[in-house]
Amino acid sequence: MARQLISTGSPFEDIHAYSRAVVQGEWCFVAGTTGFDYATMTMPESAGAQTRATVLTITDALAQAGFTLADVVRVHYHLADPRDIDEISPVLREFFSEIRPAATMVVSQLIDPAMKIEIEVTAFRG
Repeated sequence: MARQLISTGSPFEDIHAYSRAVVQGEWCFVAGTTGFDYATMTMPESAGAQTRATVLTITDALAQAGFTLADVVRVHYHLADPRDIDEISPVLREFFSEIRPAATMVVSQLIDPAMKIEIEVTAFRG
């Protein structure tokens, strides 16, 4: 099966030479994604709103690749500030409580100080 590259139209994908997602066989690897609204190039202020926007961007990339959020088997969360966990967790439960993927959460210095969370997922269809 040929490799398929998925784009969200983010200018960052071109600038930094990456794809939002790559499909290889039954696997889909979604790049680290933040809460940017690529249509307006704005970032929500709250950690909860950024988390929701991030998961929606990931959901869209998965759909373009022929996957759904239910196919996610692995997720990496990068939080800029661990104090945001109480605001982020309800949003994560909303999207992942039925799926329950294997997960890792770390505190990371993200590339833009406005970013509060970055999420990367791996999905498997099989």
